[in-house]
This record gives sequence, C-alpha cells and structure tokens, in this order.
Amino acid sequence: MSVHVAVVGATGAVGEVMRQVLIDHKFSLASIKFLASPRSAGKSIEFKGKKYTIEPICPEAFAGVQIVLSSTPASVSRETSPMAAKAGAIVIDNSSAWRMDPEVPLVVPEVNPGALKSIPRGIVANPNCSTIQMVVALKPLHDLARIKRVVVSTYQASSGKGAKALFELDSQVAALGRGEKVPVVTMHAAQLAGNVLPHDWKPGEDGYSEEEIKMIKETQKIMGDDSIQVSPTTARVPVRIGHSESINLEFHKPITAEQAREALRKASGVVVVDDYGKGEVPLALQCEGRDETFVGRIRRDPTIANGLNIWVVADNLRKGAASNAVQIAEVLVQRGWLPKR
Repeated sequence: MSVHVAVVGATGAVGEVMRQVLIDHKFSLASIKFLASPRSAGKSIEFKGKKYTIEPICPEAFAGVQIVLSSTPASVSRETSPMAAKAGAIVIDNSSAWRMDPEVPLVVPEVNPGALKSIPRGIVANPNCSTIQMVVALKPLHDLARIKRVVVSTYQASSGKGAKALFELDSQVAALGRGEKVPVVTMHAAQLAGNVLPHDWKPGEDGYSEEEIKMIKETQKIMGDDSIQVSPTTARVPVRIGHSESINLEFHKPITAEQAREALRKASGVVVVDDYGKGEVPLALQCEGRDETFVGRIRRDPTIANGLNIWVVADNLRKGAASNAVQIAEVLVQRGWLPKR
C-alpha cells in the first residue's frame, strides 16, 4: 500500500535523518511533502533526487495526508499535531508533548505494537531516545523473568539536543585542538568537549532532571507495568551520535547471563555483541547509521539474588527518533490501521 506522508520539522536534525530512513526502509509513498516553520518555508529540500519546496505548517497543508512524521519542539507540537489529526491524518509525534497523555499510545514497535489498535486523538507518541533503546533490550528479559527494578546511567550524545548542539560540540573540539578558547556555550549546560555533564541541570521532582523523569514514566507506560521501579541518572558526553547506557536489572525470577543472551539474540531489533574477552562490546561509533539496539557486557550481578548488568547502545537519531517513527508507520500500514484516502 502506498501512503500519503507529510514530514513536519523537515529541516531539523531528526527531520534530515527521517528522510534517509524512509529511503533506507523503501517506504512506499503515494506522495510526500515537507513542512517547517515560516522561517524555512519556501526553501527547497532534496528527497530521492528530487527537489521539494518546503511548505509552511497550516491546516490546509495536511489535506489528503494519511501519516504525519513530526519532529518539532513540544511547544510547537501541542498546536500542530492536533491540527494534522483534525485533518484526518495519523500523527507520529517525536516531541515530549503527548507521551503521557492517556489517550495517546506511546509506542516502540518491538515492545508494544498492539497499542496502535486504538489512537483516539489521532496522535501516536514516539518515546524519548534513551527510553526507546532501553525498553527494546528490556522487553525480552521482562518476558523471561519479569523485571522488578532498573538502575540505569546514560551517556548521551550531543546530537540528542539537535543540530545546533552538535555544531557547538564540533566547534568546541576544533577550538581545543587549535589550543584556542572554547566558544561561548549556548546549547549545552556547560562546555561539553573534554567534559561530562549531569544532564540539563534543571531539577524536577526530588531533584531528578526532566530526562530522568521521562525514563521512569515512559518505561512503565510502554512496558505496561507500573510496578517496574526505574532509577535513572542521565549524562551528556562529548560523543556526536550514539547513546550508551549502563543498566543494572533485578528480576522477580531467577535468570542467568546465558539465558539473557539467548533471549536477546532471538529478539526483534536487537544485536548481541558480547565477547568481552575479545573486546567485542557495543560501541557508539559502530551503531551510527543502524536501526538496531546493540546489547553486550551481559553478566550476573552477584550482589542480589536475581540480578544482571548489561550495556546498551543505539543511534539516537535513528532508533532513538526517526527509525522508530517510521517503524510505527510501517506497523500501521501492514495491519491496515490507517485512515482511508
């Protein structure tokens, strides 16, 4: 089935990757259009060797569109996603605006595709990048031994804050390499080059960052189990692309490292890279441009009865955003859950 698609926020870091993912996945398009802010409207954008004029976001732009792939700030999404849904499209929204709305499914296709059966507001939420890769790794283990508690520390790439943040990191690294003073910091909480930043320094509940609170609430919603305890610490590291996570798991039932490896090897969207003696571990550099979630360093935690440690890495712009959104669209098409046009 060929689909009428609109990409909103087409000029941003995720929007650029979204275009490449549509090509890589050979997504069948009846038509495609690219929408952005008035500042970008009228400019041209290339897709599959053809030039398209970027259109401004307005109600008329969504006429005849079946799927909207949206990647805008939450403040913009709160206005534009209902606008597109009202026009009859299913919106796959990459912002944080709709994730905890009880009438909006929060979906990772490898984990809870069935949530797409009911989309009462016409909006599907794409989870936070660090949550997506974690739950892809957790789901087969949860099915095997039921997870009781998750303690996760993230090492998140600069690109998670957008194209401007990535440019800022590159400028800082270049300045350090020339022995010059680092340019004024605008996108990160402090200088990122040669540094590690406890996430955004904007405390929320009990001193947790917004990113940490997302990981707690989104994990429980996606996994469909509010009893899973999640204790996160998020950090930004001087890496361009690829989030890494150190995850400690406590289970209700006994589970061995080998049982975990076997379950993960069989899981959709997971690549096990786990021969520590040979130096075979998931690395951010190796996951760039890939849609899979890479898992390694699978080992028993000897300090608790049913415990494991794992290391999880994924491309935050692809699986953490664009690829997950396109995969959601593919499920909607394959299962016939799209509005007719």
